[in-house]
Order: sequence, then C-alpha cells, then structure tokens
Amino acid sequence: MIAKITTGKDIYGALAYNQEKVNEGLGKVLASNIIPEPEDGRFRVAACTEAFNRWLPSHYWTEKPVIHISLNPHPDDNLTNEQLADIGSEYLQQMGYGAQPYLIFKHSDIGREHIHIVSLQVDSEGKKINDSKRNLRSVAATEKLEKKYGLHRAKGQKQLEQGQFKPVDVAKGDLKNQIGSVIKPAVSIYRFQTMGEYRALLSLYKIGVEEVQGTRNGKPYRGLLYSALASEGNKAGMPIKSSAFGKTVGFTALEERMEKSAILIKEKGYRERLRPLVAKAMGEAGSETELRQKLLEKDIDLYLRRNNTGRITGVTFIDHQSRCVLNGSRLGKEFSANVFNDLFRESPAVKGHTKQAGEKEPFSPPAEPFSQANNQAKHIESAISSLFSIFSPEPESYIENQQQLRKKRKKKKRRYGRQT
Repeated sequence: MIAKITTGKDIYGALAYNQEKVNEGLGKVLASNIIPEPEDGRFRVAACTEAFNRWLPSHYWTEKPVIHISLNPHPDDNLTNEQLADIGSEYLQQMGYGAQPYLIFKHSDIGREHIHIVSLQVDSEGKKINDSKRNLRSVAATEKLEKKYGLHRAKGQKQLEQGQFKPVDVAKGDLKNQIGSVIKPAVSIYRFQTMGEYRALLSLYKIGVEEVQGTRNGKPYRGLLYSALASEGNKAGMPIKSSAFGKTVGFTALEERMEKSAILIKEKGYRERLRPLVAKAMGEAGSETELRQKLLEKDIDLYLRRNNTGRITGVTFIDHQSRCVLNGSRLGKEFSANVFNDLFRESPAVKGHTKQAGEKEPFSPPAEPFSQANNQAKHIESAISSLFSIFSPEPESYIENQQQLRKKRKKKKRRYGRQT
C-alpha cells in the first residue's frame, strides 16, 4: 500500500475535489471524525468547510494547515468499505492525526479502489501536529497495516507509483539489473492475457521477451529469454534466461498470471472502461501522432506492430490507470489492426524495421513510446498536489466565518453505511 501526503492552505479545494468524485458516482464518504453528519446523510462542501474552520483557532503559525492523504492498496487487494475505513482511521492514529477532524473518501475512478483523507495538521490549540520523520513513520504505518490486513506489499507497487520504471539504457550497462527492475514489479501490477500483450507492455521500457522450447533430460521444456532492445527493436547484448530473475517472471508464473488477469479484466469491466476512451480519441485525431497524444492524456499507450511494408498487423493498448493491457481485437472489430491500417493509410511506411525478439513480424517502436513511463510520477503527483488550487477562491462567507466562528465542537467519531 502506497501513502501520498500533500499539505496546503485551502480546505475548500480539497473537499470539493473529493466531493466531485462522489457526485460523479466514483466516490463515497466512508467515515468521519468530529465533522457533524448531515441529517440526510449527504455531506456538502460548504457545511464541511465551516466545520473544519470552526476547529481551527483564530491564530496559528502553520502556513499550510490542511493535509490530504491518499492510501493506495495494490490493485489485487479486495477490501470492503468497512476495511478501507478502518485502514484510514488506523493510519491516522499511527501518524498522530487520530484526534483531528477528518473525512475519509473512497475513490474508484482509476480502475482500483483507494481512499483519500482530508484533515488538519493543526490542533485545536493552534499547535502543529508533530511531523518529524513523517515519511519514515508513514512507511512503517503502511507496512504494519499490510501485515494486519493481509495486503500485498508495496515494494513492487511503489516502483510504479513513484515513476521508477525506466526504459533500459544499453549504454549504462548492467542490463540484468535494469531489466529485472522493470519486469518483476510489472508482472505483479499489470494485467495481460497473452504473451503478445506482455511483450507490448515491456516494449515501452525497451525490453523484449521470446519463448524458447526444447527438451531437457528427455522432457519437454518451455522457457523465456529477456533482452534489452535498441531504438529500432533490435536485441542488444546477450539474452538472459528468466530463471536469472526468479520464478515470478518465468513461463509457468506468467501463464498463471494471464489466467487470473482474464478473470479480473472481466469482473472489473476494464474492457468497457477502455472502449469509449479509445473511440473518442480515434474520432478526434487526424493522425497517428495526434492519436497517441490524445491517448497519453488519458494515461494510455498505443503499441502498433507493422510488417516490412509498413502495414499495421497488430494493435495493443496499455492502460496505465487500470494497469491493463488489451489487444485491439479484444475491444471489438472497430479497434482491429485492419481498421487502424485504413485509418493511417496515408502514413509513410516505417523504414529500417527489424524483427523483434519473439515476434513473427517486425515491430514498429511507438512514437515517443516512453513518455508515459517517464511521466507516471508527474501524473500522480499533479493529481494530488493540485487539490489545493482547483477550487482555491473561497467564498467570502467562508473567510468571514473562519474569523468569527471560534466555537469548538467535538463529536463522537461516526461510521456511515450507504450513501447516495
């Protein structure tokens, strides 16, 4: 589980951001502390802002009194609303914010459920809550919660969430370490159903994979070889056996991963999520470059496979929000290679194609293929860091109330069930 902590000045903006998710049907208030529960059960930004402001004293020295925390379990962790609320409350308790006013929201807008917490880092006396070694204490708190609730460990997830997936750079050497730092966490986080989809994912990071078959001591053998790729898809350096990286990236483990992925993709409706996003981008784009850019704005990478004549023979979409890789044919006929080949009929054939390891036809490196990988952290951080500026202009009434309403009100912590 990954925790991200952001501080700011504007409680209204942080609340408005989360309430917008609720209004869109992509969020829900799971729990609160001190903030009064509305009679109709529907929390409103204005009323909640006033409640938070009433807690704050008239004078305090902290420049950024608002704290916004997101807790992101692994995509494969299945937690109930009650468990998510408990995790949020226990995390705050361990971090020293348990007695503060707070609201815990559940979000389901990026293909996996996670929680956002809005609170204050100033107590009722105007003193700032101790934030010494906050990041270290946060890691310790999440690890403790992972163990208690049987969650996936954040080690592999953290690399992706913090944008630590980097394309292999042949010039830097140590290819084994570079390849391993990508494939091991990628296998645990992304969902794919075929080797072709897995190969498309790894291509973003200049890694190739091919299947090898043979016999060993008279028994059939199937294995994988991983390679670093040069700019045009050529193998660079000697291929490395999957056993050098551990069983989790071997053929047997990948087969099991693909079977589980097929079930999750169907249950979670990832295909249905992706279809309208791609269709909209296709309808608006006038060229392949423009289509790639529009998809990247939605955190989706486009992988096109071409033959020697430049004809598109394969289409794959890598959705970094849902961590799902899908061939175009899985989305429907309107997303097949033939459709894309007709769509980009006027595009010149790509020159200098060479055969990618493990593929029957040469592979065309996507234009700007690594922008998503390199900017993943920026997408995530900007989504949270902008919370305090989205709705920054506070109504004058809130500013006046902050100065006038000094009455302190403490109420018992409450939990909420259904909320429409």
